[in-house]
Amino acid sequence: MEYRWLPEGAPYLPVWEAMKEFTEARDTDTPDEVWLVEHAPVYTLGQAGRQEHLLDAGGIEVVHCDRGGQVTYHGPGQLVAYCLFDLRRRGVFVKEYVEMLEDAIIGTLADLGLSGAGRKAGAPGVYAPYDAGRGAYDPGGAQLAKIAALGIKIRNGRAYHGLSLNIDMDLAPFSGINPCGYEGLPTVDLRRCGISCTLTQAADRLMGRLDAVFEE
Repeated sequence: MEYRWLPEGAPYLPVWEAMKEFTEARDTDTPDEVWLVEHAPVYTLGQAGRQEHLLDAGGIEVVHCDRGGQVTYHGPGQLVAYCLFDLRRRGVFVKEYVEMLEDAIIGTLADLGLSGAGRKAGAPGVYAPYDAGRGAYDPGGAQLAKIAALGIKIRNGRAYHGLSLNIDMDLAPFSGINPCGYEGLPTVDLRRCGISCTLTQAADRLMGRLDAVFEE
């Protein structure tokens, strides 16, 4: 598996086009790649994304793309990892693939010192325990706030798109959408969970976890 950083602040649309081109051009011997990037601000709507979940774009670019899922936000302070994997070659099914990505994120968060992160039934992604009354991370909180999102596309047994992990960002743009199609879903980042790290440090941990999950 090969990793590479894209230019900081890369706009979404040309990266999406490059992912599609890579996936169309690859053959059975092409190594899997992970592209790491911190995007310029953008809202993306998935293939079946509903316009009503975009509440107020506020001048932020909106791109309709071909991944699964509804609407999400990418921007500065968020690590995005595009996982360009040949699932057919690996013998991995889609549901298993989603779980493997979630495992890698949960492991990454644990490595960085965040306890209690996990899944939410029926809602792909990774969530941190949250106290709605205080509007803050709480290891014993009963509610969940989204800290990482997933969105994938499978074409001819090969995956593209991937995951995003909130590190230290302006969360206000999430109020302009129903994140992932869920009205009122709170979002959180590592800084608000008391974890201080750079995107590079988080990426290093994530790469190790992806290697561990997918190279077993």
